[in-house]
Amino acid sequence: MHNTDRSAPPSYRERLSPSLWLLVSAAVCAPMAAVTFAPIDTTLALVVGLAVGVGLVSALIAGAPVISVSDGELRVGRAHIAVSDLGEPEILAGEAARAARGSDLRRDDWHLLRGGIDGVVRVPVADEDDPTARWVFSSRTPERVAAMITRAQRGR
Repeated sequence: MHNTDRSAPPSYRERLSPSLWLLVSAAVCAPMAAVTFAPIDTTLALVVGLAVGVGLVSALIAGAPVISVSDGELRVGRAHIAVSDLGEPEILAGEAARAARGSDLRRDDWHLLRGGIDGVVRVPVADEDDPTARWVFSSRTPERVAAMITRAQRGR
């Protein structure tokens, strides 16, 4: 049964899982590990190779940071901030996102950027006591993240 409670606070969750190319690169470590143990025993080499491949891919997926907006709080990876302490989010894509990840990134920005993810969300911090000026982070769906931050700020 679906939850149709309209009074529930808005929530959003996105895992910044690694790109397919990174997962394939990690899986390539399996045969390299197997070759290392092949002179000792072929069965051992197969088991070690399989364990290394599965272990690396699993670790990359499990260790991927999560973006969430819930209970009046924005969480990006292990960091979190109340949405009431944030300004209006800015959605960046293409050349603007590339600049935000590079030349436009300031030293007082907090950032979590992932290669292979084009979208970037930049949110100014409105709290005067916070030494961080802006949060800059990657997202596959920057429009949805920005909309949820804005919706949470309005309390809907």
